[in-house]
Amino acid sequence: MALPPVLRDRLRLPVIGSPLFIISNPDLVIAQCKAGIVGSFPALNARPISMLDEWLHRITEELAAWDRDHPEAPSAPFAVNHIVHRSNDRLEQDVELSTKWKAPIVITSLGAQTPVNDAVHSYGGTVLHDVINDKFARKAIEKGTDGLIPVASGAGGHAGHLSPFALIQGLREWFDGPIALSGAIAHGRSILGAQAMGADLAYVGSAFIATKEANANPAYQQMIVESTGEDITYTNLFTGVHGNYLTPSIVAAGLDPANLPVSDASAMNFGSGGNQKAKAWRDIWGCGQGIGAVKEIPAAADLVARLSAEYEEAKAALAEKTSFTAGRVLMAAE
Repeated sequence: MALPPVLRDRLRLPVIGSPLFIISNPDLVIAQCKAGIVGSFPALNARPISMLDEWLHRITEELAAWDRDHPEAPSAPFAVNHIVHRSNDRLEQDVELSTKWKAPIVITSLGAQTPVNDAVHSYGGTVLHDVINDKFARKAIEKGTDGLIPVASGAGGHAGHLSPFALIQGLREWFDGPIALSGAIAHGRSILGAQAMGADLAYVGSAFIATKEANANPAYQQMIVESTGEDITYTNLFTGVHGNYLTPSIVAAGLDPANLPVSDASAMNFGSGGNQKAKAWRDIWGCGQGIGAVKEIPAAADLVARLSAEYEEAKAALAEKTSFTAGRVLMAAE
């Protein structure tokens, strides 16, 4: 199945900038879209809810103005992320606002609901749902989701435990729709690797935390620059859902990363977990294992340019290897 036009025609790089809790704001989303990748943000980042209306207005108008002034390089579409979970008492209002502004793409998380999908489809929007296994993926498609975001081992924040190879392989056995792979992608080679595995797009988050437009604590950004994949801890303590976090931030909160208790998953709270003084996202910083590729804190457009250059270099290198191998096979046949 071919990608829908919204995910095909206006992307200069096959990437979705993932919605980052607290971090993603209109400045980052607009910069990502102008640079040619999907920019996204969680609806819950806009507080109070009236701010969501303002954000959607600004993003829509600024991207439209950019398109008028740059017909040779139109912006990529933007996406709004909705937490589809019973704990989100804003969901209905948030969906009404994203429908009002006809968000081209809606990303749903922590549950799938047919009414949300129907609302997006009512104006021609596309719904992508993030999943950590085959069971949740099938449920999402049954409820009308258009595409999937498999969140593999190594992804920042809430993440699954399966290898991206295993996760994509299983999904492609029965699903031929859009797939955006999430999990330790912070280099152009990884974007090409995601496509080689069977994904259509890469879902990149942690690298954008360390950009100038991001609403991130400077200490958080510097910690990402100074860390590698070995500095990540996988735990469900802080929200009730398993996720990846920067180990130094856990240590700074006075906790021992090697001896964290297990949280009650039924008490999903997105808040403080087992330590009332240390809150997830504010004090305990989510991050993926791919951050070894992050060496500086650039503007978002410069990060996209780096990823694009690396992606093209990887494609050229792969083509050269393929050509060399084909040549050797031909010589052997002769």
